[in-house]
Formats: sequence, C-alpha cells, structure tokens
Amino acid sequence: MFSRSYLKVSKASVLMLAALFLFESSAAQSPGVKPAAAQWQADLKFMAERMQQQHPNLFRRVTKADFDAAVKSLNDRIPTASEDEIVVGFMQIVAMIKDGHSGIFPRPHFRSGVFPVRFYWFDDGLFIRQAAPQYANLAGAKVVKIAGLPVDEVLRKVSGVFGADNEMGVRENAPLFLSIPELMRGMRIIKPDENLKLDVEIGGKPTTAELKPAFAVDQLLNPPADWIDFAKKQPLYLKHGMDNYWFEYLADEKIMYVQENAVQNKQDESLAQFYQLVMDFVAANPVEKLVIDIRRNDGGNNGLNRPVVIGLIKSKIDAPGKLFVITGRGTFSAAQNFTNELEKYTNAIFVGEPTAGRPNHYGDGRPIVLPNSGMRVQVSTLYWQDMDPRDSRAWTAPSIAAALTSTDYRNGVDPALRAVIEYRPGVDLQSLLDSAAKQKDISVFLRGYEAFRADPKHRFVEAEAPINRLGYNLLQTGRTTDAVEVFKLNVKTYPNSVNVYDSLGDAYQAAGNKPEAIKAYEKALSIDPNFPSSIEALRKLKSN
Repeated sequence: MFSRSYLKVSKASVLMLAALFLFESSAAQSPGVKPAAAQWQADLKFMAERMQQQHPNLFRRVTKADFDAAVKSLNDRIPTASEDEIVVGFMQIVAMIKDGHSGIFPRPHFRSGVFPVRFYWFDDGLFIRQAAPQYANLAGAKVVKIAGLPVDEVLRKVSGVFGADNEMGVRENAPLFLSIPELMRGMRIIKPDENLKLDVEIGGKPTTAELKPAFAVDQLLNPPADWIDFAKKQPLYLKHGMDNYWFEYLADEKIMYVQENAVQNKQDESLAQFYQLVMDFVAANPVEKLVIDIRRNDGGNNGLNRPVVIGLIKSKIDAPGKLFVITGRGTFSAAQNFTNELEKYTNAIFVGEPTAGRPNHYGDGRPIVLPNSGMRVQVSTLYWQDMDPRDSRAWTAPSIAAALTSTDYRNGVDPALRAVIEYRPGVDLQSLLDSAAKQKDISVFLRGYEAFRADPKHRFVEAEAPINRLGYNLLQTGRTTDAVEVFKLNVKTYPNSVNVYDSLGDAYQAAGNKPEAIKAYEKALSIDPNFPSSIEALRKLKSN
C-alpha cells in the first residue's frame, strides 16, 4: 500500500460555516458591547439596507414582502426581547435568503461556553458523535428529544438561523448550533440559564441526560484529545484529519484514492503539482479506478481547479467506470465549482451524498459591520453561474447514493468507498431514456424507470429535467399519448414541481384534451402563481 500525506498545512475546523468565513469575520466584535434597544433597531435598519445593496439578488429565494415583514417584526420585538433573542432574530433574517455564503456567526456573543458534546446528523438520525469525558457514556447515543421537543422540530428551528444553499448544508451545520446555549435560548428552545436536557437511546434503551455548559466555542470545533468518539475503527477518509490533500494507493483493489479537503495551495506544493504527482502515478501503475474524495472540501480558490480538470481529461483514467468523485454535505463553494467542472467535462461518476452547494450559486461573501453592536454580517457579492442559466438544482446529486449511518461510523465503514469498490456497470438513467425513444411500447420504459427509482442507490438521482425532455421529444415525433404518460410519471415523482404540471398541460393540449390541460395549468399556478407559461396557456384556453 503506497501512501503520501502532507501534514504541514491543516484546517482548523471541519465545519463549513466556520471554515469558510463566519468565525474569522466575527473575531473583531467586542464581547462587552450591549447596545440599547434603539441602537439594535438602528443596526437592523442598517443591515437590511446594506444587504440589498451588496447581494447580487437578495430576493431570489425570499420575497421582498416577506423579508420586509420579518425586519419589521424583529424591530417591533426588540424593546422587550433578550439579547439572545435579538441576535438570533438578526441571524434568522439573513438566513431567510437561503444563501450558504451569507450569514452571521457572532462568536463573541457566545460567552456561556458550550454544551460539551458534538452532534452528527447520520442517515438514521441525530447522534452524539463525540463527548467530553464527563459525558463519555453519551458518545454514540441516539437523540430522541431535546428540551422535551422532538428532534425533528428542534432541527427545523435551528435550520432557520444560518445560511444554507440546500438541505445538505443544513445537515452539515445544524448539529453545531445545538451545543451553543445562547442560540438555544434565543430560539426559546431552552430557558435562560437552563441546562440542555436530552432524551436519548443508549444501546436501544431510553434514558435522559442533562448537559451543563463548559469549554469555549473553539473547543467545540476542535475537541480536546480526551473527548470520547464512539467510532471503534477509523475509516480511510478520516486517516489524515483535515490535511489539505493526500493520496493512497489501494493495491488489492487497484484503486488510487485521493482526498482533497481544500481548494488551496500548500506552502511547499501547489494543488496542480500535487495532482500531477497523482496523474504520474496513475500513468505508471496498474490503476483501474481513481477516486477523488471531496466530501469534506468546503472550498478555497476556485481558480486552482482548471489545471486539475485539464489533467484529468488528458489522463487514461477519464473513462466510464474509472473516475469516481465522492461528494457530501461538506462539498461547498470552490469545491462546488470543482464538482461543476468535473460534471461538465469528464466521465466522473459521483458517489455519496449530494453537495452542500448549488451548481449555480452566490458567493464571495464580504462583511457588513453593524455600527452599534459591531456584529459582522457576511453577505455574498457575486453570482457564480458555472452551469446552464436554467439550471436551478439545489445540489449536485450522486449517481450512486452512499449515505453514512451511525452503524457505519461506529464500525469504521465508508459506504461511499465501498460503493466504488463494488461498482459494476449497469442500467443508468440515460440508457433508459435512450431506449424509451426507440421502443414502440412506452410501458416498458415506465416499468424500467419505476424499478430504477426503487433502487436505494438511485435515491438522489435527479430525473425531472431528463424525463421532461423525453416527454417533449415524444411530442415532437407525434407520440402524444406516450408523452402524456411520461409527463404523468414526472408529476408522480415530483409532485411539488410547477414545471411538471405545466409540461403535462402542454401534452394534454397537444392531445386535444382541453379540460385536463386546464386542470394541469391550474395545478401549476397553485404552486407558483406567477409561472409565465401556465398563465399564458390558461388565458388562451379559457378565452376560446
């Protein structure tokens, strides 16, 4: 087994929010500042105005009316609210825009210490991943209730105080906030000076625990060496901590495993030089699969991605079934840009969890310093459109799902790497779509697609747009009845999408079924009252 790792440069935090900007940008705030109500209100007005000036499109995912209403509501509450509630209120307003590069993490405000456990949101629930020695028995416990509330309810509340592009960003960051007393008080999950009470399951048996604040926020991000981790064995992807990049050759599997945790150069070696070593090794050795693991890569300088991608394209490994990319809830920012380029220009197969970033996303956050409290608000300044301008995906989904369960983690199993090792070519979505266009009996495709969706490996595959294109291709070739069935399939799979109903309306129109077309367009407008094509189609249908 050949391995090369560089440990001179490492990252302080494994958490996306902290590593990106929020902790660093808050460092200058004075922990002693306690503004009066009028000063908080002035800060709120200043923040709302500056956010609109700085963000490229503040109201892309929240309406101006809802934003203004939230600002007014907080302004009215400030005179009677606690400091914790005010700070959380500011955080909630910034979080409304649903931008992972915009947010507030007011570290100097966190003066009570932290509840000394590290939570993690596994595929099978919320667990305590690490615990301080005094709570060692809780390491590995499944959390059922927090402060008497169901876990899902608490996580929903917590997800509203920080910026995230999508659900994976929420899963990455929400567990952090559960350990911060000021935030839990500000959300009214716990009362002032109250400890954190948990209902947990240990070895399947229910019990309760009460946590008292200790340590500082920095120690929550980088737990002391004596904290207890419930993993019995360390998997390969955790072997070198947060070392920026390293590789290891798995001779038995003939797999070259590369982990890249930051899109950053090291002092003694650039990212391009590192990947050149990787490519040289691949060229000189019997490598059948190359794995690039970016599941914990929260970004850096996206300008460093280009030579890496070019090198991959030129290599023998850029072929179907040979190049694999592991993504996850920590794949964000410049690592999302890297993912975009790999998706567009290589034959990479994505494995793991969806990314925490949108393919087209806002970024390059800059701080807005509030004049009275000194609180820093990070707000995006640029829009990164790497993909088609119509690409509104919330994430890049893996072709092969391999989410981590608590049992996997306990036993040191990496389901993503295991999926790569076990990979064998099979039926994929594109081959199904290609066959549908050729087959006269559309029911064959419909059955094949249902079987494809039922496979757990395909739980994250995004099929709405490809299915929609298939439907329109069938319409264009005169297969109207088949097109209706395909669009109905999309409605069944994506019932909350406005576009699938709009497309179904088009198919019913083509089939001469005016009543069903009207129903489809009306359903589309019940989801999005401003959807232009449905508005126009409905107007024409009802005027005839």
